[in-house]
Amino acid sequence: MADLFTFANFANLGVLIFLQAVLGFDNLLYISIESRRAPPEEQARVRKLGILIAVALRIVLLFVMMQLIEALEAPFFTLNWTGVIEGNFNFSVLVFLFGGAFIMYTAVKEISHLLVIENIETSMDEQKSKSAASVILMIVFMNLIFSFDSVLSALAITDVFLVLATAILISGVGMMLLADTVAEFIKKNRMYEVLGLFVLLIVGIVLLGEGGHVGELKLFGFAVQPLDKTTFYFSIAVLFIVQAIQSRFQKKLALQRLKAAND
Repeated sequence: MADLFTFANFANLGVLIFLQAVLGFDNLLYISIESRRAPPEEQARVRKLGILIAVALRIVLLFVMMQLIEALEAPFFTLNWTGVIEGNFNFSVLVFLFGGAFIMYTAVKEISHLLVIENIETSMDEQKSKSAASVILMIVFMNLIFSFDSVLSALAITDVFLVLATAILISGVGMMLLADTVAEFIKKNRMYEVLGLFVLLIVGIVLLGEGGHVGELKLFGFAVQPLDKTTFYFSIAVLFIVQAIQSRFQKKLALQRLKAAND
């Protein structure tokens, strides 16, 4: 037990908490958007319960992966269709590819829905007919997909289970504290919901690239390259900054037009 309280472990814990916070942003964004499908009186409980169950399952996933890390690295099957598709498909590759495709499908479906509806608020009320249980199940399922990347990244830093589990618990508490705030912000600033869906679309592309890279996937002779995480987060930051500036400009323009109309 004395070996647990070392400077190295505390340093790793700090790095892991930061890592979980950064990688958990897109997860929190998804939870905030998805929870709006539950009945209004259930939304806060859905977010907290979904995060709580997902964090517990993430720790279980961590334990299982630490026990089966070698087995998970072994390819389930290999495709060798030269010039068309080549690659090795193990557990992590399949999770990345399936998760990325599912997230992209969800984002494209919701963006398409927002473009064709006549009344946004009425449409959102109709979508809230989904039961709280089904929304919680979807949040837990997507949380596990999002967490797979963070768990693999965490294992690259340390293999001390208690340090890893503590970082996951702390990040889970942070998500629970911020979930209502993020959901309320998106509700009051509807333009950020569209931006959030585009962020999820990019996240899906990142997961597909990561899966293709891990599996050494080649499509039509070209190797699939992962999107650098620094580039990804810089792009997301730029998107939010541009959206914030544009929002302020539109409000200022609206006030000027109102003043001109009154004059």
